Amino acid sequence: MKTLRLLLILPGLGAIAWGAVLFAEYAFPLSPDVFGTLGWLVGGPLVHDLLIAPLVGVAGLALSRFLPERWKTPVKTGAVLTGVLTLIAVPLLWRPFGGAANPGLHDADTVTGLLVSLAVVWAGVLTSVLRRNARGQVGREVS
Repeated sequence: MKTLRLLLILPGLGAIAWGAVLFAEYAFPLSPDVFGTLGWLVGGPLVHDLLIAPLVGVAGLALSRFLPERWKTPVKTGAVLTGVLTLIAVPLLWRPFGGAANPGLHDADTVTGLLVSLAVVWAGVLTSVLRRNARGQVGREVS
């Protein structure tokens, strides 16, 4: 088991070392771009760990405590999909050409696309809950 762990750790350490070499080539000599990059490398994990993760945890706890049982799974699934879709859309919402050039991507209306996607997700959540409710009522009538 220890040999297997060592074999799994070695490629990871090699990747970290290669990333450090590439960053050193990019960072030296120092330029203003390097400080912006360091801001993203340090700030991103800090914003996630200090702001986003606790908020998501509190929201998940609240959903699990206050929702009826038949609503829990569909609403949690909808919340996760909402987060993922919003995360994917953030670069294009933040700046119109924030991502890499992709034919057909930048000429679309990102806000409308996100809102339509979220409407489809939450319509699916509502449909799922209503189907569960109908199935539960049928089961009660039969027994």
